[in-house]
Amino acid sequence: MVAPDGERLGPYRLLSRLGAGGFGEVHLALDPQGRTVAVKILHPHVAADETALTRLSREVETMRLVQGPRVAEILDASLEGARPYLVTRYVQGRPLGALVAADGPVSGDALVRLARGLAEALAAVHAAGVVHRDLKPANVILTDGEPVVIDFGIASALDSPSVTASGAVLGTPGYLAPEVLEGSEAGSEADVFAFGATLAYASTGRHPYGTGPASAIGYRVVHHPPDLDGVPGWLGPTLGECLLRDPAARPPADELLARVGGTPVIRPAGEHRTPAESWKAARAEGGWRRAAAFRDPPPFAEADTPDLAGLPHPRSHDLPVPKARRPRDSPDTGMRDLGTREWRPGQPRPTTGRPSPEEARERRRAVLHRRWVVGTGLLVSLMAATAREPLPEVALLLLTGYGSVMLVDAGIALFARRDRGRMILDLAAGAGAVALGAALSTFFSTFTLALALGTVLFVLIAILVAS
Repeated sequence: MVAPDGERLGPYRLLSRLGAGGFGEVHLALDPQGRTVAVKILHPHVAADETALTRLSREVETMRLVQGPRVAEILDASLEGARPYLVTRYVQGRPLGALVAADGPVSGDALVRLARGLAEALAAVHAAGVVHRDLKPANVILTDGEPVVIDFGIASALDSPSVTASGAVLGTPGYLAPEVLEGSEAGSEADVFAFGATLAYASTGRHPYGTGPASAIGYRVVHHPPDLDGVPGWLGPTLGECLLRDPAARPPADELLARVGGTPVIRPAGEHRTPAESWKAARAEGGWRRAAAFRDPPPFAEADTPDLAGLPHPRSHDLPVPKARRPRDSPDTGMRDLGTREWRPGQPRPTTGRPSPEEARERRRAVLHRRWVVGTGLLVSLMAATAREPLPEVALLLLTGYGSVMLVDAGIALFARRDRGRMILDLAAGAGAVALGAALSTFFSTFTLALALGTVLFVLIAILVAS
């Protein structure tokens, strides 16, 4: 049931409906002082679950400890009565998911600001002892290029069997960590996994575990590596660690903050470590258990741990760049450094021999085009050979149509793209289809060709259905 605009809910006057999710509908509202806030009214099936509401009421006070410019703080809550609700700071902007869908992947300085902001938000949430549980592109709002995380802690607090049975989805496929999918409780490591998946989507425009039914995506999360093709080199290794299957192998939020150069978070409990100090302490206390999961050493050696004490504000975009490292076993003998060099936006790309994202995409297009040309040529040849005796006009139409398409594509490749290799492939495919069709009709009977064509079509349909 949608609340009408202008209605009062406690001391708040609802102005307009902003949207709805698995737990409630969100309204833009005015508080008693005339300031705009966001009011989330819980759905009736959520409000009817006393266990979930009791847990949420206990968690609200902890959630109110989460403060910072990168999170939409909880300002008020009323969890009694027929229409319980939460009040948070209103953030005006565009969701990250909508921005990437409309404008394409985030890159350059914008990606640096996004990575820093999300790391700061995650560190602030975890410093208060809260787990977000539902970090995803839809819960990241970009305002003036800076990210703000919303809805932290709600999914974790409302994790109740009756809530899930009534239709609320606790998490989003592709952003839920493997241990959560397997039934374990979501900890801060699950948020780090979601951080990696969210930034992978933002930097490539693709969901790192693909799309499709929730069960298929969940299977890929548990059993397959993420798709990080196209992630910038300065960010890729960090996201790879965030998306590891073993929760203990993922870097904590403080370490992520140190890697991307964000502003340190002051912990409410009085632990005033900088991210670099927390990082060193974690290593000294055995926090680098994940080193066993890698063949290579961690990306920062002890001497290279960044000192963030004098780090400027995130808007300056000065990322700490780790030094290239030598194998620890070999002395400095003047040999060529075998370590990797990091690149940050605004700098010339290092000559590592690896293709740029644009070159990689162009290579994928060339491979797909080659497969399409060869595959369709073989299929057209078989269809034309099958139809040559009973329906010669159809056979001629198939070969003429395919040849014309290849001729047009060759002309485009020559004059528009100036791609001689593609032009030669198209011309060869057109001529080869005619020659192969003639050879098949000469050496095989129409019945045999029909059986072969039926088998090929059946296999193709089966592959399409299975995929």
